Amino acid sequence: MSASSTFNTNFKQYLTSTKVKGADIPAGLQELLLAVADTCSTLSHEVAQGALIGLLGSAGTGNVQGEVQQKLDVIANDLLIDGVQGCKSLAGLASEEMELPLPVQGTGDYLLLFDPLDGSSNIDVNVSIGTIFSVLKKQDPATPLQTEDFLLSGRHQVAAGYVVYGPQTTMALTLGDGVVMFTLNKVTGEFVLIKHAVEIAHSTKEFAINMSNMRHWAEPVRRYVDECLAGVSGERDKDFNMRWIASMVADVHRVLSRGGIFMYPWDQREPHKPGKLRLMYEANPMSFLVEQAGGASTNGDQLIMDMVPTELHERVSVMLGSKEEIERLQHYHSQV
Repeated sequence: MSASSTFNTNFKQYLTSTKVKGADIPAGLQELLLAVADTCSTLSHEVAQGALIGLLGSAGTGNVQGEVQQKLDVIANDLLIDGVQGCKSLAGLASEEMELPLPVQGTGDYLLLFDPLDGSSNIDVNVSIGTIFSVLKKQDPATPLQTEDFLLSGRHQVAAGYVVYGPQTTMALTLGDGVVMFTLNKVTGEFVLIKHAVEIAHSTKEFAINMSNMRHWAEPVRRYVDECLAGVSGERDKDFNMRWIASMVADVHRVLSRGGIFMYPWDQREPHKPGKLRLMYEANPMSFLVEQAGGASTNGDQLIMDMVPTELHERVSVMLGSKEEIERLQHYHSQV
């Protein structure tokens, strides 16, 4: 497909014309994904207005994890619920901001999970933030919705993606057959296809991690980062650049766009917690995207996509990106 024809394809046209592994995208899944995209288009406008319409600052409330919510966290959560709960294909949804799943009026068998506004601590300083989403299928559509319906490994995802609100509003999407990207045309309000078959280079010279926590990391992560910092004088024999935005959706977007590795590992400050990021709302959808782009994702002990969650808001250590770097990190963890 030529560049000119690509930029003439909007999201709805893409969904209706594309085949995934030789099959049409189910109409119910199309309906749900279009509702998510339309809501994110609206949310992009809200984010861009910021202080002009009084949306910056704390909401004065906490989410289910006890974290302070920003005003836009609450607004994004409400917008997404309102935007999708009319979908007939939807059986229920779960949000990082809510303790329990929410049944909906639909009679379908799709389940939606989302982080309505990832990186919200960056809202007030005008740094890129985003929405992350994951779609599962309810294993028994005839039974009432319950938490256990969502507790499936990442391998069960039928779709996943994110929308990053930055200089452009861009959506990355996988349906299990590669990764594509769209950018929001703010005049028409439509997402337009900009990139097919996104690929992450197997090797890299760039890593992203919060270096201020270095003294708290496990030995395999310290070893890996020490080697990166040693550059051409160390055993890696190449210089690395470090990046850290503190917004997972923005950091992963950079990895998908130009390669690299993103790490948010376990640390000893809260040794009882396996990690900081949420398996269901952040790690699984991002791992699905990264694997479909030729990369890999691990918690150190196993591939994140193979993990079977035991609770809705389970946390996990996350290391994802260029495949050779992830394999090196896995090897270092196996030696401990």
